[in-house]
Amino acid sequence: MTQEKVSNDLNINRVQYCQYENDYFNVPIKHLINIAQYYQVSIDYLFDLTNEAEDHYKNIADIKIAGNRLKEFRKENKLTQKKLALILNTTYSNIAFYEKGRNFIATPFLYQICHKYHISADYLLGKINEPKYLK
Repeated sequence: MTQEKVSNDLNINRVQYCQYENDYFNVPIKHLINIAQYYQVSIDYLFDLTNEAEDHYKNIADIKIAGNRLKEFRKENKLTQKKLALILNTTYSNIAFYEKGRNFIATPFLYQICHKYHISADYLLGKINEPKYLK
């Protein structure tokens, strides 16, 4: 597949898609979800959290579930919104917006949480129910 074809199929500018492929820019979460669906792989696979290109792409990320799961994750790890915000170098109001389901968590923050705590990105985004934690 060419970048031209993929970017057209995903309705993304080719130069922008090229920059994502070459790690020049973080992929916005809405594009990351679409790319995972397009290639029929999990977000965990794209984040290199697993070697298995599982087909969780059939399930759609859910912003309300994602908010609830982020809140659940934060409480399980005994983190306040303020503490999580400090870890992620953001504001606690951003954390509150994510937890209320107003916005999906930003890709760099999702990536950081998943790598640090070995939790599934697909789980946090509401795409799957199991496994919650990865090895």
